[in-house]
Amino acid sequence: MMFLRQASANLLKRFRFCPQSLQRSSPILLSNAGKCRFSSELGSGGYFSDSSRWIFLFGPAAVILGVNASPALAEELSTPATTGIDGVDVEISGLRKIEDGSVVSNIHTSKWRVFTDSGRDLFLQGKLEEAEKLFLSALREAKEGFGDRDPHVASAYNNLAELYRVKKAFDKAEPMYLEAIIILEESFGQEDVRVAAALHNLGQFYLMQRKLEQARGVYERALKIKRRVLGEAHPDYADTMYHLGTVLYLQGKYKDSEALIRDSIRILEDGGQGESMMCTKRMRHLAEIYIKSDRIEEAENVLRKILHIMELAKGWKSLETVIAAERLALTLQSLGNLKEAQELLERCLDARRALLPENHIQIAANLLHLARVKMLDLNKLKKTAANQVRAELDMAKDLLSKSISVARKNLLPSVKEKGSKQPYGESMTTVRSRQSALIILLQSFDALSLLEMKKLELEDSKDRYSSEAENALRGCISAYKEFVTEKSLSDAPGVKAEYILCLKHLFDLLTDNKTSSKDRSSNAALQELKDEIKRVQVDLSKKGGRRS
Repeated sequence: MMFLRQASANLLKRFRFCPQSLQRSSPILLSNAGKCRFSSELGSGGYFSDSSRWIFLFGPAAVILGVNASPALAEELSTPATTGIDGVDVEISGLRKIEDGSVVSNIHTSKWRVFTDSGRDLFLQGKLEEAEKLFLSALREAKEGFGDRDPHVASAYNNLAELYRVKKAFDKAEPMYLEAIIILEESFGQEDVRVAAALHNLGQFYLMQRKLEQARGVYERALKIKRRVLGEAHPDYADTMYHLGTVLYLQGKYKDSEALIRDSIRILEDGGQGESMMCTKRMRHLAEIYIKSDRIEEAENVLRKILHIMELAKGWKSLETVIAAERLALTLQSLGNLKEAQELLERCLDARRALLPENHIQIAANLLHLARVKMLDLNKLKKTAANQVRAELDMAKDLLSKSISVARKNLLPSVKEKGSKQPYGESMTTVRSRQSALIILLQSFDALSLLEMKKLELEDSKDRYSSEAENALRGCISAYKEFVTEKSLSDAPGVKAEYILCLKHLFDLLTDNKTSSKDRSSNAALQELKDEIKRVQVDLSKKGGRRS
């Protein structure tokens, strides 16, 4: 392995990287796009003095740009190369084929092919330990049959590197990626398209770890080679262009990122792939850039196009169509187009109830979104329509109650989903889904407290205190304490951020109204809330999470 390390060092010197490792934040499915006001002791102004300001404008669910853990395995050298990338996820494309135009056939060739194919099959089944043994055997056969510097060896190194990447054995993976590149450069020259494909794989490896400067360097070199060899209209050129745009996005260079991603979409459209799933994925990321840049109308246009494509391609019996519709609905909500947003969310809810178990976490999120839209829409009604407002509030409260119930069931270990109507898996299978469930639970309680304050406004009461609103906020805090004993939940920045919001809202409620009732919280209790807010904020900032 020493020669691999030395080769790695030499190649890295040629790239002239400036290593920069960024900590990866935990994915959050629901993100607050609004700005909150808190009492003078903690921020600015009383929060409950105008409860309409406590209607958050929630943007689309956050799109996490990056790579997944899917493999990009090299295929046997004797297979003819293809120029298209149909059916290949843009996030895992890379060293798929390497060929030198000739085939050296001996006993090692057949053994190498058997080990490679069998290892790939096991790898795709998730049987990594067994796959590793076969890939190591393929590497041995390649060296014995073709020599240490043959492209067959580069292929074997790539497959092992991908396996180690998935196992997060990054120290083993990187030198193998680099050695594969060196062998290909020796065999075909530094400007060969096969070298570009291997560089693309290495870029994926760095991007997965958020080593953004390294990823940018290899993607830029791969893009230069592909432009010269394949031309600017080739989908593989667009693929690397898109990944480079992703890196720039993560580096906060939104203008440059937008230009690359938009051009990668144009290339696919010009090549007749404008309605492919690959193209719609890139459109989603473009919409995310527009939202990040506060260009919501442009994001709306892109999201409408995506929904149209999904409706034609898959119909409303697909969760992908439902999610596309929900993204559009939340964007319309932020633009104030509440009627269409509500119609889309209601259709999403109907579709999810037909496709998913009744207690699936996506249903809880849908209920929460729908309740928020209803509450936002109430601001347009005049006080003379008090009865109508009460009826709408009652419907929104029912939606929130159901959201709370479903989210809690997803967090309780005794819950078992029954009667799944589609093979989309159980509603609670991953750590991320548990984090999402707790975030939805806390947000639902938070929204419920606002709803109770809205009811108080209808009574024209001078008292700005609502015991029901306090109960909802204390329910939020209790839910956090009940489930946060699980480390995967306590460490999630998104969970902590929602908990802080609940604490601040309760602090504001009690501070602004502490003289209105004999049962108000004492100064000591308020100080305890204040101390807890500061404690969690400090903990959140240490973990690199967002502060509220």
